[in-house]
Amino acid sequence: MTIVAELRSDHLNLDRLLDILNAKVAKLRAGTRPNYRLMADAVSYIGDYADQYHHSREDALLAHFRGRDASLDDLMQQCETQHQRLQALSHDLSDVIDSILNDTLVPMDQLVDKLELYVREQKAHMAFEEQQIFPQLERLGQASDWERMLAQLPRNADPLFGEHQSEEYVELYRDLLQDMTP
Repeated sequence: MTIVAELRSDHLNLDRLLDILNAKVAKLRAGTRPNYRLMADAVSYIGDYADQYHHSREDALLAHFRGRDASLDDLMQQCETQHQRLQALSHDLSDVIDSILNDTLVPMDQLVDKLELYVREQKAHMAFEEQQIFPQLERLGQASDWERMLAQLPRNADPLFGEHQSEEYVELYRDLLQDMTP
């Protein structure tokens, strides 16, 4: 499996969690009281996994191909900017949820708007990579590029969807799904 295939697999898994959070937005707008701890754990997982593992792999891949194609270089710059924005959105949303968990009054609309923006931006970013960047990387990449990248980058260590799942995150996913049932 190439690094791009692994990144696409990550996107599919992250998209599943984002769909759950998106459904949560609809329930919150309808007046349902959320499980804030569960929401915090989901946002933390997505942010931590994306920031510490997924985006770092993407950034290393992009650095490897930098300078080979001017249009790809432009797309890579956009991608890096999006990574920074997503990290800021993740921290902002986590801060709001943490405030609520620490008994600070936060208007529900503020939480829902931030959650909705977070989900929308995450999905748009993944679509940008899937439609704009990954096809260019696959067009430019040679077998030696993929071998080198696979040797340099750590294997998938996703604690929820990876080969060695963390019980904490398996419970999180199960709880999220259960929380979504009426």
